[in-house]
Amino acid sequence: MTATAFSSAPRPPAPRQPLSRNAVIALVVVGLHVGFIWALQSGLLMRAAEVIVPAEILVQFVDPPAPKVEPVPPAPPTLPVQKKPVAKAPVQPAPQPLAITDPTPSPNAPTGVVTPPLPPAPVAVAPAAPPAPPAVQLPSSDADYLQNPKPPYPILSKRMNEQGKAVHRVWIGIDGKPQRAELVTSSGFPRLDKAAYDAVMSWRYVPGKRNGVPETMPFLVPIDWTLKD
Repeated sequence: MTATAFSSAPRPPAPRQPLSRNAVIALVVVGLHVGFIWALQSGLLMRAAEVIVPAEILVQFVDPPAPKVEPVPPAPPTLPVQKKPVAKAPVQPAPQPLAITDPTPSPNAPTGVVTPPLPPAPVAVAPAAPPAPPAVQLPSSDADYLQNPKPPYPILSKRMNEQGKAVHRVWIGIDGKPQRAELVTSSGFPRLDKAAYDAVMSWRYVPGKRNGVPETMPFLVPIDWTLKD
């Protein structure tokens, strides 16, 4: 009974053997073929070819954009160079042959004395007029506004009856005042000459002028000493 029971019990499954490499490759190839055939039937392969091929063609045939070329500015106009005129050396005329005088007179020449032409008479040039002399106005001592007093007669000269004429040269300044005096003509008496000197040095004068401008000038001042009866 025991033996029957053991013989009728189920046996464990036998272990599977692993697939070999060649079998795996064969299965993959078969799977690829099946997938390729299914893709052809469903039209997916054609769509992928249409998408991939134009993209590749566009990538190959579309040229990159041309680089932007900057316009070259036009060159500035060149000014015409003015050529300096070259001064030509003056052409000197060829020397003419000198005429040789023939001392032998021509047979047809008129005989006689030939008078040379008279030189032109000199033109008389009028001499330039001399410049006008400057207008000189001499000093004066008899102007009314001067109020010069009459010189007093020396008392001793009156007693001794001394008379005469004394003349002094007086230098009058531009202010009308006498600067100095010198005796030119004596009266013959020293007292009268001294009294005349004192008088001319105390007076006032109108100054002399040259062309209207006051100027220091000498002036002869006479004083006549005369006793009246």
